[in-house]
Amino acid sequence: MSKLFTAGLTALCFAGLSPAFAQQGLGESRVTVISESNLKEFTDRRIEVVRAALQLTPAQEKYWPAIEEAMRARATSRHQRLAKLAAMRKSDGQPNPIEILGVRADNLIQRGASLKKLVDAWQPLYQTLDERQKLRLRFLATYVVRAMRDSVESGQMQSLDEDEDY
Repeated sequence: MSKLFTAGLTALCFAGLSPAFAQQGLGESRVTVISESNLKEFTDRRIEVVRAALQLTPAQEKYWPAIEEAMRARATSRHQRLAKLAAMRKSDGQPNPIEILGVRADNLIQRGASLKKLVDAWQPLYQTLDERQKLRLRFLATYVVRAMRDSVESGQMQSLDEDEDY
């Protein structure tokens, strides 16, 4: 149980990382994009937390590389979307609402496709998890989602591009 508790607490910490990716201040909009090295470190820690919480058996390990790859691809894709958003905000011209809507639509399509890849990667492993592993995964997912929701409700995380993996 202590491993589960530790994994949950670590997940809560990582759920709070989203403000480092994108923030909207009072009276002005700004986007801060973290560095590539920090992105890699945060992604590595998130993956380690999920893997540690699941305590995979040797037979289940064969499914893990696809999940890890999908999680890394989503993190990289999110970083690229935020960098593009930051560049748009820094441009000197007036914002074009149609262009912004188009970019948002493209981002939603891209996020949907990457989420589908993540689901497809998780499916084979999930079918092999025992009840204790499924319980730990639900616990981890519930706390991450709760932390994200609480951050949004408290105004600490106001991102145009929220998404987390677990």
